Formats: sequence, C-alpha cells, structure tokens
Amino acid sequence: MASDQQSPVNEQTKNPRQDEPQNVLGDRQPNPQQDESPAGPIIEDVAPRRTRDFADLTRAGLSLLMAAVVMVFAVYLGGMTRGMESDAHTAARAINWLADIPSTVLTQLSTIVIVVMVLGQLLLTRAWLEAAVSALTMFAGYGTVWGVSLLISGLNDRTLPVALISATTTFGSGLLPDIYAGMAAFLTVAGPRRIRSSVKWSWNILYITAAVMVMLSWHSVTGMLISLAAGRTVGMLVRFLMGTQNTGVWGADLVAALKGIGLDTASLIRHQEPALAGHGSLAATLDDDLAEGSRIYDLETTNGRRFIVSVIDAQTHTAGYLKQLWDWARFTSVSIRRDRSVREAVQHHLAMLLGLHNIKLPAPAPYGIADTDESAILVLDAHTIELPANLRTLTKSDAVAYMRYLSVANRRGYTHRRITPDTLARLDDGTAVIAGWLNGDNASAPANIALDKVQLLVLFAALIGVDDAIAAAREAWGDTVLVTLAPFIQKVAIPSPSRALDTWDKQLLASLRGGINALMDEEVAEQAEPVTLARFSWRSMITMLLVIVAVVVVFTQLKPEEIIAAITNANPVMALVVMAFGVCGWIGSSVSLGALMDSDRRDNMGVFMSQVAGGFATVSMPAGVGPSFVNLQFLRKSGYRNTQASAIMSAALVVYYAVYFAILVLIGLFTGRNMFTGAIPTNTLVIVLGAVVAVVSVAMMIPPLRHWVTGRLMPLAKTYINQLLDVLSQPRELTVSCLGALFQNVTTGLAFWAALQAFGYSSNPIETTFVFMLAYALGSAVPTPGGLGGVEAALTFAFVAVGVPQGVALSATLLHRVVFYWLRVPLGAAAMKWLDQRNLV
Repeated sequence: MASDQQSPVNEQTKNPRQDEPQNVLGDRQPNPQQDESPAGPIIEDVAPRRTRDFADLTRAGLSLLMAAVVMVFAVYLGGMTRGMESDAHTAARAINWLADIPSTVLTQLSTIVIVVMVLGQLLLTRAWLEAAVSALTMFAGYGTVWGVSLLISGLNDRTLPVALISATTTFGSGLLPDIYAGMAAFLTVAGPRRIRSSVKWSWNILYITAAVMVMLSWHSVTGMLISLAAGRTVGMLVRFLMGTQNTGVWGADLVAALKGIGLDTASLIRHQEPALAGHGSLAATLDDDLAEGSRIYDLETTNGRRFIVSVIDAQTHTAGYLKQLWDWARFTSVSIRRDRSVREAVQHHLAMLLGLHNIKLPAPAPYGIADTDESAILVLDAHTIELPANLRTLTKSDAVAYMRYLSVANRRGYTHRRITPDTLARLDDGTAVIAGWLNGDNASAPANIALDKVQLLVLFAALIGVDDAIAAAREAWGDTVLVTLAPFIQKVAIPSPSRALDTWDKQLLASLRGGINALMDEEVAEQAEPVTLARFSWRSMITMLLVIVAVVVVFTQLKPEEIIAAITNANPVMALVVMAFGVCGWIGSSVSLGALMDSDRRDNMGVFMSQVAGGFATVSMPAGVGPSFVNLQFLRKSGYRNTQASAIMSAALVVYYAVYFAILVLIGLFTGRNMFTGAIPTNTLVIVLGAVVAVVSVAMMIPPLRHWVTGRLMPLAKTYINQLLDVLSQPRELTVSCLGALFQNVTTGLAFWAALQAFGYSSNPIETTFVFMLAYALGSAVPTPGGLGGVEAALTFAFVAVGVPQGVALSATLLHRVVFYWLRVPLGAAAMKWLDQRNLV
C-alpha cells in the first residue's frame, strides 16, 4: 500500500470545503504522500486508523450461542455426542501409534509452534500493539476456561460435568482443556487470518490438534467445543475493544483504482471529518447522497473534470448491515434490503441513482464504481451534489414540492425506506430534492410505498404543524391516498432522527391520525385498524405470553394418570352424553350472542366457531375473561365499532349471569336446598365497596384527574351505557338471548349429572345442576386460567358434602373438566385458526 500506511501521522490539508483542516490522528505534520512534482498527482489523505468492527461483537455472540447449544446437547442428547466420539475413535485406528506419546507433549508442542509462528510474524512486521495484546488475551483465555470449569464443576447436578470430562481432564479448574481457549483467544486477536499467513496456518494446527485429541479419547467433543467457544468469545471482545487495522484502499492505491475506471487523477483531497459516529466511521453527509460510514474525497482529473469520490470500507459497513438485519427481523409485511457486502451496497446505490435519473428526478449523477478486496468506491459528478435544506424556514409549499418528488418516485416503484430530516435537500436553484437513496429499493410493494409517504408526512407534521402537513398531502397526493395512510401511522414506522426533533410531540401521531380520520366517514374510521408492522409489538408479546401460559398450564397441571383412570372407568355411553352436552353449551352461547347481533352482520357459523375458540383463550385467562376477549374481537371484525362491540359483549355477559343467578334462585327455592349460607361474605363486600367509594372520592378531589375523568372517560362511559341499554331494550332479541343462555347453563349442569351417571351414581338432575352451578361459581373466582384448581376443588368438595362418594365425585369432576376444559384447548386452537383465516378474530 502507499506510504500513508507507513507513516504514523499524515496531515489532512486544506480542501475547498473546509476552513481549518485537522489531522484526526494528532499533530499536524508535513504530508509525506503529497507529490509536488508536475508529473505526479497531488494526494492528500489521512493514514489508516484502527476501527471497531461490529462483526467482532456478532461473532462473539455466535460463539456464546455455540457454547450454549453444545451444553444442551451434552445434557439432553448425550447419546448423540457419545456416538460422535465413538465414530471419531473408530476413525483413529490409523493413528493409534500416537497414543504412546503423552497427551501433554502434543498440546505443548502445538502451543509452542503456534505462539512462536504468530508472535514472530507480528514482531517482524512491527505490529507491537497486536503482539502485546494477543499475548495478554491468551492469558485471559486460559483464565476464562478455568473459571468456567470451576463454575460447571460446582453445579449440584453432575450431568453436565460428567458429559464434559475426559481421560486427561479432572473435576475442578481442569474440567475443560485449556489449550483451545488460550490459543483461540490468542489467534483471534492476532488475526484476521486473511492478512497474516501465520495466523491462518496456526488455526489449521489447532484444528488438527483438536481432532487428534478427540480421536484418541484424550479430550471430549463437548469439552473441546466449549473451550474453543470460550476462547473465541474472549478474543472477539478484546478485538472489538482494541479495534482492528483498517485495510481499505487509501492514497496512491485509491488513485490506481480510479484509473481503472478511466479517471486520471490530478488531485485527490480528503474531506475533513465533521463528526465521528460511535463505531468509528464518518457521519453521513450530502456529499455522497448520505452514504453512512464513507470516506469522501474531492477528485480533479487531468482534463479538468471534478468529481466526489465516496469510499466505504468493509469494516465500517458491518454496522449498517447489522441494522438492516435488525429491521428485517423487527418488521413484518414490509420488505427490507440486506446488503451483505460493501460491494453489493455500492452497486445498489448506483442502480438507485441511475433509476432516479431515468425517471427525470434530480439526484446526484453517478460516474461509476470501482472496488477492491476491502473497499467499494462510488464516483459522483461534483456539480450535481445537493445542499441541505433549512428546516426552520420550510413552508407548506415546500412540503408539497417534496411530497410530489416522492410521489413521482413511488409511482415508478422506487421507495426510499428511511426519510429523515437529513434527507430534505435542495439544488442550487432551490429545487426540492429528497436525498439518501442508499437503503431504498425498486419494484416496491404497496406497504413500502405507504411507509415512505407516512415518514415524509410525519416529518413535515413535526416541522410545519399537523394541519399544514395534512393540507400539503391533500394537495400533493389527494384525499384518497391520504386516508389509506392512517393504518400505517405508527411510532415503529418513524425513523429515530425524526422523533429526535425538538418539535416532536408524543401526541403528534395521534393528532395526525385524528386529522386524517376526520376526512373519512366516522364508521370507516372506527373500523380502520393499524397495520401490523412490528413483529415485537405489545400485542404479539401478549399473545406469545398467553400461549406460554397455556403451555405451562397444560404440562404442569394436567395429571394424565388420574384423567386416564377416570375416563377408562367411565361408562362410554354416558361419557358421550357428557360430550354432547358440551356441544350443546357451545350452541347455547352462540344463540345468546348471535341474538344480540344485527342479522346482516351475523355469520352463524362464525358465531359458533367464536364460542369454540373461547375454550382456547380460557386456558390462558381467568374463567369468563378469555371467551369475552374472543367475543369482543369477533364483533369488531364483524363490522361493529369499538363501543358497539363492547356493548354487545357486555350485554351477552349481563344476560348470561342474570340467567345464571335466576336459575340458582329458582332451583334453590323449589328444591329446598339451603347452600347460600356463608357463600356471600357480606362484611368483605361492604369493606370492598367502601374502599372503592373512598378511592373514587379522593381521586375526584384532584382537579387534573377530575377534569380528565369528566372530559375523557365520562363521554365514553355515557356512549357505552346508552348503547348497552339500546341492546337490552329489544325485547325479542333479549328473549332469544336469554333462552340461549338458559340452554347453555342447563346443559352444562346436566353434563355433570351425566358424569356422575358414568360412574354409576344416580342423582336428581335438577339438584345436581343446582349444586354444580353454585360450586362452579365459587371455584371460578380463583384467578387462575379457567379457574384451574379452584373449580376441581370446589366441585369435589361440594358433591362430597351432599353425599356423593369422594372417589365418584373426583372422577366425575375430572371427566367433566376433560370435556369442558382440556378437550376444548385443541378444538379452540383449531377454531381460532379458522376464524383467523377468514379475518374474523
């Protein structure tokens, strides 16, 4: 490479765009690379410096993941690891003669050869820092594996230590072979292997040593892999903290690369670095269309033409690639670019700029690209570079101009993907231009086009106000396009630089959505739900949590031996009768809910499947909450507004519990059963009611809270209560709903009567229904998923109290819960999938 790599200090001399150049490495000194002879080009560059490569952190994380996976295999898949070792031992017959050599001789010989080779090359090339740090990191690798060995050996469970131990290792600090950790840490810091041949050959020696030691049974496969992963992790962390030498193209080598694309350099002057990002790369500027992490040069050719040269190094590109991967994992329903190499990124940038020119949009004019092993170069015409817009003086007419620019690009399938304040630019004549198309794409999906418009709309809402931004969007895009953007206006869609503006307000997005919804019909606006953009939203997290709770409940509370015994001993015919009553319960709840819905919005099959799906939600929520949640979602998807859906769902609950209570009272009066004594804790209810009244009274004494309740909650409550009364004031529909609830409650109670009959115990069906309903109500009050545990205990105790043998009561309870709880889990999951496929939940 040119002499800039041999000089510890280079001057970044004055260039046409900077008033006071500085050397980023320290003192100002004469530039040894500047050639003042008439025949040679003038080169003013800065010596390469160490760069923190985020790929090192990624590799450290992958090493930790590998160690974790190996430990899992060692504990739970011991047969597989032992099989691998057995195969290795079989393959080792050709080298049995090595078994006569002590294992320490092989490991020590390998260690000495590796250390001498690598340190020798480092010292000969005067890489003093790498030599010192790699030696220290080797000791850190040894210390880490000793600590891990002590930690694993100290576990109470000996499964993992036994899986790791081998013929030459012992419990304690010697559990894991330390050669792999020490040498892996040493070679990782001394590398990378692509630029040092001794490191490359040393890795090969270490791998051969590991294979021999495993085949001769001196080291275990799992112990070797964990030790290697530990050393690699330590080495990568140290290498990231220390930084690695930037090996990109510089100085005279850059001139040679430019000559390869037809540019004869007269002068090449490096731009002064205005700011350094956290990972050591340059901050993005408009000089090269906001390419992140680039080095920028002014180039003048021998024929007098002027260009901007943008150089992106592979090491600094890693951070951008990781961000692309994070966006790809974070967003759903939106395509995200992933440029693995710096060459792919620059070639794509060139294609985007050429595409914009092809559709007659002003953008930096590219001349061409060149690349080397470690850098990619983009050359732009210096006369087409944009200027930053003054964000404080932007007006509504400016917003219209930028929105029209974006609209032209979107109509041809080009999307920007990251519109931020920095992307608002102008030409010399004041023409509005959107810059920074590096992360954009062509042939874009409608979701990406909508996100582009939302990002620009929200940006101008923060800069010039919500009303002016909406007015500009109506003028540039039209009302039809604007109203389709409302579901995409979400915080996750807005880049962080826009949210970092001083004018950003937490209520900005809500105000913007409200302004757009005002352009729509009220019913259409109420039904418009946000588009799912983020994989990790609160909704998805809650759904995942509920699924986890359901799985935990199923596998921890399900007692298969008791259930199997109960079902096996039950009368098959009566067991089928219990199942038939279970289906009747679904029919009754379907009739009760469907009667309260409008006939034109009622899908009878959908209503029935929503009741079946409620059984799956019950596994994750307390009794009654899960089905209500499913009903609410079903009503929303059926075309009801939020308040209307809540009113209908609440009316169904009112009907159900009113009928439930009426049945208890009527049966209790006519059968003479007096089971209400002590069932209602009067004093407790009085205390709770008094506490609630006191809290509400104190809260209403606070003016801000009182104003918020009266201004926000009261109007919603009045609307909800009025709609609830409207639903309950329809005698015909209310009667049908009550009959459905009556059928549901009676068949559920008779199911328990049939469960008792299945075990040979005869009882009065009416009294059995009464005892069941009372006990079930008390058991469901337990705040567990579906009243799990509480219902079983309450039913068993209640029927034992009225004379049913304990074994029969427990068996009948288990049979009833299998049909009305456990069996409804898979059926509810299937129903939920059916509803989801038809967009009904």
